[in-house]
Amino acid sequence: MKFSARNVLEGKVKDIKEGPVNVEVVVELTGGQEVVSVITKGSCDNLALEKGKKVYTIMKASSIIVAVD
Repeated sequence: MKFSARNVLEGKVKDIKEGPVNVEVVVELTGGQEVVSVITKGSCDNLALEKGKKVYTIMKASSIIVAVD
């Protein structure tokens, strides 16, 4: 598996919250941090996602916004 994105992090599915159209997937990374992604139900089914399954989070963004109060 090769990607142009440089931010590839390994983890396990911690939780799956199904909505009417999309699914929110919570991934716990090996260091304990969590990453949340919203994907389609079709993608969730195609990946056969379930709690505890090993997955990779792949992030590619042209900008990151930081804010403070």
